[in-house]
Amino acid sequence: MAVGASATKMHLMSAGARRPSLLHLAAVAVLCSVSYLLGIWHHGGFSVAPAGGGATSSSVSIATTASVSCVSPTPTVLGGGGGASSPSATLDFAAHHTAEGMEAASGQAHRRYDACPAKYSEYTPCEDVERSLRFPRDRLIYRERHCPSEDERLRCLVPAPKGYRNPFPWPASRDVAWFANVPHKELTVEKAVQNWIRVDGDRFRFPGGGTMFPHGAGAYIDDIGKLIPLHDGSIRTALDTGCGVASWGAYLLSRNILAMSFAPRDSHEAQVQFALERGVPAMIGVLSSNRLTYPARAFDMAHCSRCLIPWQLYDGLFLTEVDRILRPGGYWVLSGPPINWKQHWKGWQRTKEDLNAEQEAIEAVAKSLCWKKIKEVGDIAIWQKPTNHIHCKASRKVFKSPPFCSNKDPDAAWYDKMEACITPLPEVSDIKEVAGGELKKWPQRLTAVPPRISSGSFEGVTDEMFVEDTELWKKRVGHYKSVISQFGQKGRYRNLLDMNARFGGFAAALVDDPRGLIGSYQDWCEGMSTYPRTYDLIHADSVFTLYKDRCEMENILLEMDRILRPEGTVIIRDDVDMLVKVKSIADGMRWNSQIVDHEDGPLVREKLLLVVKTYWTLGEERQ
Repeated sequence: MAVGASATKMHLMSAGARRPSLLHLAAVAVLCSVSYLLGIWHHGGFSVAPAGGGATSSSVSIATTASVSCVSPTPTVLGGGGGASSPSATLDFAAHHTAEGMEAASGQAHRRYDACPAKYSEYTPCEDVERSLRFPRDRLIYRERHCPSEDERLRCLVPAPKGYRNPFPWPASRDVAWFANVPHKELTVEKAVQNWIRVDGDRFRFPGGGTMFPHGAGAYIDDIGKLIPLHDGSIRTALDTGCGVASWGAYLLSRNILAMSFAPRDSHEAQVQFALERGVPAMIGVLSSNRLTYPARAFDMAHCSRCLIPWQLYDGLFLTEVDRILRPGGYWVLSGPPINWKQHWKGWQRTKEDLNAEQEAIEAVAKSLCWKKIKEVGDIAIWQKPTNHIHCKASRKVFKSPPFCSNKDPDAAWYDKMEACITPLPEVSDIKEVAGGELKKWPQRLTAVPPRISSGSFEGVTDEMFVEDTELWKKRVGHYKSVISQFGQKGRYRNLLDMNARFGGFAAALVDDPRGLIGSYQDWCEGMSTYPRTYDLIHADSVFTLYKDRCEMENILLEMDRILRPEGTVIIRDDVDMLVKVKSIADGMRWNSQIVDHEDGPLVREKLLLVVKTYWTLGEERQ
């Protein structure tokens, strides 16, 4: 309607001082009537029809409220013209912030993206099996991230397998998943005796067993809890290396501990994929040559249960990396070879001498890192990182290796190489002081100002900024719930991704649901280290403005589509002009989308693009 009104005004002005004819007046009356009627229709709100596909799939509806803003009829607001003008020419009641208005303004034709061939249904761009064979096998370097070049990128939509169904809601998903979603039986055969996973008709069941916990993950965690404090809130975040189907992480959630599990894309086909289907945080990853994609001092506990990582090799390089990401006073839990080798050596089909030598070597590495062995009971051994490095620095007079790292950012971890040196903790003035400051116990930790900020470690970031950010995201999440009817529905969204987390305020505002706050580095010009259909909801705050001069918008959107589940939701916050461009691409991706107002009203340039990915699978015609 903005175009029609402008055209009418220009026509009347061109007549100069001539007296309007009866025909002119009639034309104006007709156009004004049409404008009025369309305005009434336009402000009636809208809804996105539920996406189709499958009797068991749930749908998302997006509701918005129409708003009318009154502004002064000045040339600035109207965008042209001068002098006094009549109300009918200056007052524009069209809702320009809606999708229809934006689409008309963009004037762009939408490219329609085709589905990728069936062989790409589990495509992981930076861990592609065929591409990985070009790289060295030494230290599993070929299983690290190796992203496609620009001419290798897929320009199509990764399809869901035929028969795909929405995952079971949490907590049922901890124990069951649809077979059609991850159609792999390899682990059910290979790990049948260990009670990892079994097929039951059209679904998988996860009994909670594991190689080193035959009595179940729950009992195994209880055994760990007898040795270290798992129940007082001092341990909140954990890293599980070589996760299997992530039963350890799945059962920790009931103890209010959040684990990030990782494993390479290897012969144990789809182990990370199973974890994600269960609603357990997991990523594809491997300890090889690059640092793990987390800042220093990120986890309270790290865990390896027969993870087959050679901790004692390469000058203890891998254990040194675990030391980097552990917080002061953090724990490392090890079970499986070589722990309790005197009982298990025959079953492991290894000699006593070999296993004993391996354990002695691991003990030596841990000691060189200044770790203290807490206890070894049965199949479990636990070490603790020191709370500061006062004694450790003094010990370098005896232990020359590994040295302390020098001039290397401890938090740098995006293709940064691991080094066989100890990441130094922040300086302290007293032996009892916790390096970097002591964190509050959970749940007080959620909203307390982190020591890294209160200590002034981050230049330009203050306590007040953190507190304001926390309150801001409470307000924003409240707005999301008002425009997305199912946003606050229990169980609707389990796996969530915040593409630009900043202080973690978005996740903190959602803490009433059993989700957590674990941040990882990611460059969105590249693919994410996860399988297709990982997330129920993706949140992107200013991502496209942040990357506008770095890579193509299309590449980011196609990656978002790859990792989003059918009927999943996307919330994109950005400048209105940027959202118009995003929508012009998104509308060709089998997404239903709508631009709606900022929580502070229609006069704010930042808007929201709300998206629902439609349901479609391999072999289905374009919807």
